[in-house]
Amino acid sequence: MPRLFVGIDLPPGVDDHLEMMCYGLPDARWEGADKFHLTLRFIGEVDGRVHREIVDALQELDSPSFMLGLKGMGVFPPRGLPTSVWAGIADPGPVVALKHKVDACLRKVQDLQPDPRKFAPHVTIARVGDCTVEDVMVYLAEHALVRTEQFPVERVLLYSSVKTHRGSAYRVEAGFPLRPV
Repeated sequence: MPRLFVGIDLPPGVDDHLEMMCYGLPDARWEGADKFHLTLRFIGEVDGRVHREIVDALQELDSPSFMLGLKGMGVFPPRGLPTSVWAGIADPGPVVALKHKVDACLRKVQDLQPDPRKFAPHVTIARVGDCTVEDVMVYLAEHALVRTEQFPVERVLLYSSVKTHRGSAYRVEAGFPLRPV
C-alpha cells in the first residue's frame, strides 16, 4: 500500500534555488527538485476505501490562496544529533491556517487518526544521519541567510510515496484548488 501525505508543491524557480544548495555536506542524502515539497499532513498507509474517503473529504477544502517564501535553515530534531536539514518558511501563518483546514477536512474520514506530531512547516533539503554534527553546523552557517522568491500557493496536493531502491518516489494522486483572493 502506498503512503499518503498532503502537501504544497514548489514552483520550478524555487526548486532550482534549493537544488543549488544541495552540495557541500559530505555523506548527505539530498532530496532534489523532484521531491521538494512542504508537507501539511502525513497520513501514512491506507487501503483503497480510505484513500477514496480522503479524496472526497479534501474536495471540501475551503481556504484562500496566499503567497509563500522560504527563509532560513534548520535541522530536525532541534536538539541532539541532526537527521535532516530543512529550509524554513518566511511567514508560517498562512501555512498553519491551511494545515488546520486540511486537518478539519480529514477529521471526517473514519479510521484516520490525527497526526500526533507538532506541526513545523518546512521543506526538507537533505537527510544527514551519516554526517558529522560539525559538518551540518558549518552547512547551516553558510546557508543561514537563504531566502527564495515568494510564489503563489493556489492548490494543495495529495501525494503517494512508494519506496524504491533509490529511496522514495512521489506521485500526485489528486489536487485541490484554493480559493482565489
